[in-house]
Amino acid sequence: MKANFLMCYIYISWQDLGNFLPKDTLIWRLKLLKSAAAYANSHLQAVTAEVLVLASSKDQLLPSNDEAQRLKQYLQNCVICILKGNDHKLLLKSDSNLLTIIKGCSKYRRTSYHGNMKDYIPPSMSEYRTEYEGHRWVHLATSPVMLSTLEDGKVVRGLGGIPSEGPVLFIGNHMLLGVDLFILFLALLKEKRRMLRGLGHPQMLQLDTEYGIIDTSILLRVFGMLPVSGINLFRLLSSNSYVLLYPGGAREALHRKGEVHKLFWPEQQEFVRMAAKCGATIVPFGSVGEDDVSEVRINSVPLCMIFLLIF
Repeated sequence: MKANFLMCYIYISWQDLGNFLPKDTLIWRLKLLKSAAAYANSHLQAVTAEVLVLASSKDQLLPSNDEAQRLKQYLQNCVICILKGNDHKLLLKSDSNLLTIIKGCSKYRRTSYHGNMKDYIPPSMSEYRTEYEGHRWVHLATSPVMLSTLEDGKVVRGLGGIPSEGPVLFIGNHMLLGVDLFILFLALLKEKRRMLRGLGHPQMLQLDTEYGIIDTSILLRVFGMLPVSGINLFRLLSSNSYVLLYPGGAREALHRKGEVHKLFWPEQQEFVRMAAKCGATIVPFGSVGEDDVSEVRINSVPLCMIFLLIF
């Protein structure tokens, strides 16, 4: 692994320093720190290595967010990762996994350039458990049930009808807000021990160069999602992968009232030709029930609560 990262982590508690450091010593060290900072700032533009800056959005001790933005202005090849909901002790938080961040920012690589295929590492067991716990409320609210069809036409509970060997292309419809996405991801990991590589809108995976990387983009990248394109679909199918494609895209996930189960698929289905060329098995599937659960949940909210939410 070739990684050239500039990482700086400083933890200072002024009250603690005043308890065990004499005043003169503290002043001398602050001057030393100021001199070192001036020297480092004067050499920032000379750094050509790839830099990943981690910062907290809720640092109450140091202006980490502003400092990250300042560093990006001077460093030539810099990416900012702003972790929301974390305090000053960024790397000591149990929900901040450094390896997950590095993989999610596409900074892990074996050669000089990162490749979506050769440098991809499947999620670890801890990452799987973290994501499963994060979506527990979805499982409690929807109680998802998976049904599949065997070769003889028999419908069974579970994913027993899914082919055990790739390449396999899953084609389905998006439910409301696309919450069904991770339900299917986690189900295949748990039951089939296979990683489902999704193809999503590039905006969902884009690294914000001004305000930093958001947690959702990191999560989708860790779980193998790639920007939807013909070349990415070909690469995945050529590597015998399990690939997930929603032809309806974001418009289908953000459907309006009265558009439940309506498909927004393009007229030309090029994925069929691609699957045939790569010898892939196409598995069409449908998702139902999520909109119904959402409607029940919304209608069950008392009117007084709705009034408070609006005003």
